[in-house]
Amino acid sequence: MSTSNSLYQHFLSHRTVCTDTRSITKDCLFFALKGENFDANSFAAQALNLGAAYAIIDNPDFLLDDRTILVPDVLTALQQLAKYHREQLHIPVIGLTGSNGKTTTKELINAVLSEKYKTFATKGNLNNHIGVPLSLLSLTSETEIAVIEMGANHQKEIEFLCELAQPTHGLITNIGMAHLDGFGGFEGVKKGKAELFAYLKKHDGTAFINRDNPYLLEMTAAADLTKTVYYGKQANNTISGTLLKTDPFLELSWTDQVKKHEVHTQLTGAYNFENILAAIVISHFFGLTEAEINAGLSGYQPKNNRSQLSKTDKNTVICDFYNANPSSMIAALANIASLSATKKVVIIGDMFELGSEAAAQHQLIISEAEKTHINTLIFIGKHFYDEKGAHRGHFFQSPAEAKEFLEKESIADSLVLLKGSRGMALEQLLPLL
Repeated sequence: MSTSNSLYQHFLSHRTVCTDTRSITKDCLFFALKGENFDANSFAAQALNLGAAYAIIDNPDFLLDDRTILVPDVLTALQQLAKYHREQLHIPVIGLTGSNGKTTTKELINAVLSEKYKTFATKGNLNNHIGVPLSLLSLTSETEIAVIEMGANHQKEIEFLCELAQPTHGLITNIGMAHLDGFGGFEGVKKGKAELFAYLKKHDGTAFINRDNPYLLEMTAAADLTKTVYYGKQANNTISGTLLKTDPFLELSWTDQVKKHEVHTQLTGAYNFENILAAIVISHFFGLTEAEINAGLSGYQPKNNRSQLSKTDKNTVICDFYNANPSSMIAALANIASLSATKKVVIIGDMFELGSEAAAQHQLIISEAEKTHINTLIFIGKHFYDEKGAHRGHFFQSPAEAKEFLEKESIADSLVLLKGSRGMALEQLLPLL
């Protein structure tokens, strides 16, 4: 795409990009993307009537006037526009992927770096082949550092997203039992995530590595990475840390090989320790002081239903229902088991995209939950229901069934874990807790 390309010139004059007519803003660019059940080309006229400056379409049947721009493929046009825009910005871009903790780590990195820099971080969960281009197109000439989250559920997806985002730095949070169906098993997950390391190696980028994770060390060696910065529990890292307290919020000490510092956070869950260390090592790398790092960490409050501790009228609820896989589920169960409370309740929903591993992994989570000796166990969804056997706990095929149960059997004065895959929509149970 050349600088004379009309689409980029239009973008420079109309910096807001919309893909949904429900979120049209005045003078935006509307990209008519196709979905499984709709063709947004048919909404081009509506978008223009609502105030869009231009509608980018790929079906000539919907050409109206010079405000409709015909391209061979709208999605490709969006992606190439984002890639070209990224190339105009000579700033550090931190590419972030992993099986668990991506969004929390992204938010933490952003919270700390913004103490010193004008930063941009992926909004919400816009981390796929559409979300990454939209994120890149949100970068402006004022952005000093960008944190781009990249999600994937099959091979070559991270590789493609890297070609768009062109990260100069990268972090893989961890490797876990997520999207096994699309990746073709655990080894496939490792191979898919390692595409970020391959890109960094090819383009002389820097990787931040958790030395406590053997899979990441193995992948680092396989990629032959040379520009690496390590963090973890041991003293031989650029940043090392020790978890001091987990109940109810995490407190830790960390050292930059010179001086030890302590910080109190508003995060729950020991599994977030490594996410916090990742934010520290990246911020330290980019020159933040100990005071700036601790201010960013202590000021961050999770608000995205990931490890979010919420007080209701009746209970304390760990809201962690944005997503779930076996690795994160086991970590969440271990966390609630470690916390102090007279009464504890676990309400967990099905985990998706596990393919042939689904039955075994749901059976494993039931067994892990039983080991915690928690007062009340509630399992929701077809996969859990199919594995109920003679297990302890209450099993429901749907959230609606669980809702009926909770309306009759009120839960009060308890610490509650509410966790499941996004598609289970467990937030509908929160009003009953």
